[in-house]
Amino acid sequence: MLRHYDDIGLLKPTMIDSSNGYRYYSESQLTITSKIHILKDMGFSLSDISDILNCYSDSKRLEEYLLLQKSIVQKEYEESRNKLLLLENTINRLREDDNTMSYSVLVKEIPNMRVASLRDIIPCYKMEHILWKKMIKELTSQNTKFANPCYSMAIFHDKEHREDDVDIEIQIAVDGNYSDANNVIFKDTNTIKVASITFTGHYNQIHLVNETAANWILDNRYEFDGPMFNIYHISPATEDNPDNWVTEACFPIKKI
Repeated sequence: MLRHYDDIGLLKPTMIDSSNGYRYYSESQLTITSKIHILKDMGFSLSDISDILNCYSDSKRLEEYLLLQKSIVQKEYEESRNKLLLLENTINRLREDDNTMSYSVLVKEIPNMRVASLRDIIPCYKMEHILWKKMIKELTSQNTKFANPCYSMAIFHDKEHREDDVDIEIQIAVDGNYSDANNVIFKDTNTIKVASITFTGHYNQIHLVNETAANWILDNRYEFDGPMFNIYHISPATEDNPDNWVTEACFPIKKI
């Protein structure tokens, strides 16, 4: 350690014995080593410590270093606390239900984008294809160019599950500007923070996905912040076999 300190110029010995290479330090250097150890315990890197020691007598600059390091440690503390909370809650849920880990929850941001949107009341959830048929017809007529990646999603505006007359908005990401027509409008969306669960297979498991998301949001001190929506990565539009469908259920959230 002392050899490394010497190499980087952090703590130079007062003398080096040329015959055996031993490094000798004076008692007056003990205060420097104490400062180095204290600053290391605060989480400062050796390069930062070297800079700090050069201005140690300047209380204003020293405070700036300390305040910056405090903000870094505070952020690390919050991240560690959230990880611990996630571990504790997952362990507790796993003890109650062996299937808890069947669906993984990921916190992420859905980016802002330009979308074509169509919202309407339809008879039931499984009739969502009615909206997509109308949407595609209009986009085809305008030779619409799709964005890359091309998000296609359905937003469920009802506050709770309904058996009929459901309020659904479908969106698909586009590249360019186009004219609103036949209830299809083009608009810009905002960035959204979501709890995301990606699952493979038929949509009949969505109630399990919803339950997992609701428990996770409650356990991790979030609350819902808007209507949930699905992003269709592989859908019936491109794949007949439901075993191969890939859906990402997204639940807008915010910290309590």
